[in-house]
Amino acid sequence: MKHLALLLVALASLLISALPSWGQTVKGSGYQIVGHIDSNGNIKDGSYRTIGHIRDDGRIQDGSYRTVGYIRNGRVQDASYRTIGYIRDDGRIQDGSYLTLGYVKDDGKVMDSSYRVLGYASGVPLDYAAVFFFFLE
Repeated sequence: MKHLALLLVALASLLISALPSWGQTVKGSGYQIVGHIDSNGNIKDGSYRTIGHIRDDGRIQDGSYRTVGYIRNGRVQDASYRTIGYIRDDGRIQDGSYLTLGYVKDDGKVMDSSYRVLGYASGVPLDYAAVFFFFLE
């Protein structure tokens, strides 16, 4: 009986690890699902179509794996390494001219510069949420 229980636990673990991991759900201002970001940095729209990727090395790619930019030490750059924005540790998001575009709060609430709610990215890393709402086209 003990062996059967261990076998069932092992089988359940194997099945769970084989399931796709969609990560965190990103919601719009009306709580509708607008996207998903998984732990591998894959960004999907509300229908699970891949629209981008954020790689461990900070490279930002579109859905076709073309590099469209970079995130490095809070600086967002385009594919030609020109700075187009900043992601501050306090959640403030700025454009390349240091104008505030919006905010990503600790609870995942994303707001524009006038504090209007754009959406919710609870559990999503700050950099990923900023790219999704402010820099991904």
